[in-house]
Amino acid sequence: MRKIFLSLLTLIIISNSISAKEGMWLPMLLKSLNQGDMQAMGLKLSAEDIYSVNNSSLKDAVISFGGFCTGEIISNQGLILTNHHCGYGQIQYHSSVENDYLTNGYWAMKQEEELPNPGLSATFIVKMEDVTDRVLEGVGEEMNEEERQKIIQVNMDSLTAAATKETHYKAFVRPFFYGNEYYMFITETFNDVRMVGAPPSSIGKFGGDTDNWMWPRHTGDFSLFRIYADKDNKPAEYSEDNVPYQPKHYFPISMKGVEEGDFTMVFGFPGSTQEYLTSHAIDQIKNVLNPDRIAVRAEALKVMDAQMKSSDEVRIKYASKYASVSNYWKKWIGENNGLERSNAIAKKKEAEDQFLETTKNIAEYQGLMDAFEQKYKSIEKYAQARSYFIEIPYRKVEIIGIAAKLRGVMEDIEEGKEVDEAQKEKLVAQINSQFKNYDATTDKLLAKTLFKMYKNGLENEFIPAFLKVDDVKLDVIIDDLYAKSIFNNQEELIKKIMGLNAKTAKKLRGDKAYQYMSEFYDIYFDQVRPEYGRLNSEIDSLSKIYVKVLRQLIPGTYYPDANSTLRLAFGKVEDYKARDAVEYDFYTTVDGILEKYDPENVDFNLPEKLVKLIKEEDFGPYVDKDGFMHVCFIASNHTTGGNSGSPVINAHGELIGLNFDRNWEGTMSDINYDISLCRNISVDIRYVLFIVDKFAGATHLIDEMKLVSETSPEATNAN
Repeated sequence: MRKIFLSLLTLIIISNSISAKEGMWLPMLLKSLNQGDMQAMGLKLSAEDIYSVNNSSLKDAVISFGGFCTGEIISNQGLILTNHHCGYGQIQYHSSVENDYLTNGYWAMKQEEELPNPGLSATFIVKMEDVTDRVLEGVGEEMNEEERQKIIQVNMDSLTAAATKETHYKAFVRPFFYGNEYYMFITETFNDVRMVGAPPSSIGKFGGDTDNWMWPRHTGDFSLFRIYADKDNKPAEYSEDNVPYQPKHYFPISMKGVEEGDFTMVFGFPGSTQEYLTSHAIDQIKNVLNPDRIAVRAEALKVMDAQMKSSDEVRIKYASKYASVSNYWKKWIGENNGLERSNAIAKKKEAEDQFLETTKNIAEYQGLMDAFEQKYKSIEKYAQARSYFIEIPYRKVEIIGIAAKLRGVMEDIEEGKEVDEAQKEKLVAQINSQFKNYDATTDKLLAKTLFKMYKNGLENEFIPAFLKVDDVKLDVIIDDLYAKSIFNNQEELIKKIMGLNAKTAKKLRGDKAYQYMSEFYDIYFDQVRPEYGRLNSEIDSLSKIYVKVLRQLIPGTYYPDANSTLRLAFGKVEDYKARDAVEYDFYTTVDGILEKYDPENVDFNLPEKLVKLIKEEDFGPYVDKDGFMHVCFIASNHTTGGNSGSPVINAHGELIGLNFDRNWEGTMSDINYDISLCRNISVDIRYVLFIVDKFAGATHLIDEMKLVSETSPEATNAN
């Protein structure tokens, strides 16, 4: 018995040690949950230095960039550093064949040249608060889920309204641990965010899709923006009178580099993880949903790649789309491989066996795992249909998406409602935005390829009637669609929208694009979404119980899944073994850039100036103490989508890198984090400075920053 006890104790200690590195933690809880572990690993700051409501802290230099990435403030003039791929849409927005900033890069040499970006925002977290008791006030165990959610929503609305009354702040409440806890976030959003600088894609995307999700990496994945505010330093819409924002805190930049074993933190807005899924869910993801999504995106990429290579105009229009499609295509492949290698399903089953053993004498938890199994069997066909809908008519075939933009207003007209001028102008703006990066030939080829996959991949009940023909007939239908549909004609469609009334609406409803869109959408909203939502809600209810029991009865350190709220992950700079006989070091250098350099390969071409700088070893003060110019490094921080652009911070609170990716072997970390395999990939901040200074000649931006020298612990301006 003593041996068994000691073995169990050892297991718990090891588990907690691993969990101390794993996780995406709420900053407000660091003092109670993580400060000791972090300081034992090397942190020199207190939890209050990282997150404080009353004093300047690291959190005040971290922003949600556009709601889809993270950025950080690196000067007292509101200068933002984020990833090149996070700023890619804005770089593309300002690009044309004549001014190809995607290919050539862009650098504002004075503030008057910084470019406005309509719709782009930067959001700070002012405060976060545990509001669980107030959100659940009035909620009873006897209530069904619909009754429960109504009360919860009323309580959340009341809380956010009271928290922001008579202020310019906004607020939202999010559930954690499947609704066992609730936290409120007070935010401040700035809408005047201007593009300052971006390297050429040959630097910012060096390695392209070939290297995406891979290590070793040599990508200068960064871009620079700036927040502007009114004269009182408050948020304001774009105006020439606005001035650079004065932040509460900005990151000093370390010139010291990293060494193996160094403590690191990643502060950002991770999007979504599912660490508490059961084995049934992981089995479905790995063996049903991911294979379908991978296949659809692979075919879409083939079509886009061929078209982009045939035309510079198409290349520019589809550059961002291609990158977006490719990103998760490769991620899902890596995720499946990682789930297999880490034996994730078997590990989950072991945890479930432990759950069953722990709860075997507690009546209310009997049958819980069987219920999970039954619910996942029931939801599978709806999850699959949902995935196909999102991947194909909703996201990939744009003529259907254009028609869908009119769906709401057409329903209003059918109900006898008038369409006012503001609605028409909004629709026109949306249509113009869609057509800016639309190519009819490419879209038609995507439709021909993907519609066939749609009809062959789903059960008959989910397939629109117009798809239920042989492939030859379907090609004829699609050719006819693009030849005749007004939704393929920007000018004519806008005319119809501006004159939209009951008569013109009838004609638009008769258009084949609108009819086919309606078939897709009606099946999804009438048959798929309701059942998927119902079953998913029931699974969430089971998960709420499951996670509650885990946290209460089974030893361990538990962190909430990512949900696009501010989190901190911590780990160490460390290498890893990818597979048998393959071990990776923790950093890369510019030597690797030249080794990969291939002028005939778009993924590995380089600007002549960069090649010259590297060959002449003209690195300035940014070279490492080992004599090499470092480019990227890896660490064991737990990250996911949304962490792109996050600051990577050392033990002293200084910026050492910019997070931009994960290693391919570790992409399953959204579902099953494995400390031996999972690594976040960051560009070394000194390589960023080298490109800004030596390559771009934008030394004025370096002058804004506070650089911390190798010898002095104090932040000093290196220039």
